[in-house]
Amino acid sequence: MSDSRMEQPLNLRLAVCIKQVPDTTNIRINPETNTLMREGVASIINPFDMYALEEALRLKERYGGTVTVISMGPPQAEAALRDALSFGPDKAVLLSDRAFAGADTLATSLTLSAALKKLGPFDVILAGKQAMDGDTGQVGPGIAENLGIPHVTEIRRIEAIAEDRRITVQRLLEDGYVRLRAALPVLLTVVKEINEPRLPSLRGKMNAKKAEIPRWTAEELGLKPEETGLNGSPTQVMKIFTPPKPEGGKLFKGEVKESVATLLSELTGAGILLGKGRGGAR
Repeated sequence: MSDSRMEQPLNLRLAVCIKQVPDTTNIRINPETNTLMREGVASIINPFDMYALEEALRLKERYGGTVTVISMGPPQAEAALRDALSFGPDKAVLLSDRAFAGADTLATSLTLSAALKKLGPFDVILAGKQAMDGDTGQVGPGIAENLGIPHVTEIRRIEAIAEDRRITVQRLLEDGYVRLRAALPVLLTVVKEINEPRLPSLRGKMNAKKAEIPRWTAEELGLKPEETGLNGSPTQVMKIFTPPKPEGGKLFKGEVKESVATLLSELTGAGILLGKGRGGAR
């Protein structure tokens, strides 16, 4: 849990974009459209988005303000928004329309940015670095581009937001991190190192059950039919298949030393390793 003491009252308007994704054990593909089948499939909130939600709540506790959660998906995605509300956000909005079905990252980014424009303006928009069912990491930056605001990806820590409305963050790198500063409004995508999500309270769960969650369609967002879903998606999946299982291979049983010796002998005989007499492995 974060320190609940407020540092300075900036009254931030915070938004979190979450996605309901299929449980990894229940992923099914529609053979006709080559898209994920979501209806009737057990689903969860994208794990990376949970870290984004927690960070938004911590920013609210530090600087004051409101947290709005938004998601695009079928009607069943309302369950994910109610789960999110149980942690303490102020409101949630679901973008649900058959016109959104089959959207790639470009169409998804456009749809979410249209909703954020209608709800906003926001000071900080947060999202997970990627969705576990797509793993592209493109939607967050795409939203920022549509909104015309700066973005920083893979945030491992938000250090502070100053009175001049500039935010200092740490962006994760392979061998460390880099400290960056950006002006608000800004979009940030976060990694799991940023925090440890809290557990929902009983009161939060009860409030989430009673909360009204409006559903917005493409028409209500002012989007044209050719801009959403498959129609607005230049990326087309032509074929999906399960890779064939590799054939062959050997299992070496027995003591470790004997197995290693047998393996080295096999590799040497196959010409993968050179023998001692040929200047190879010793």
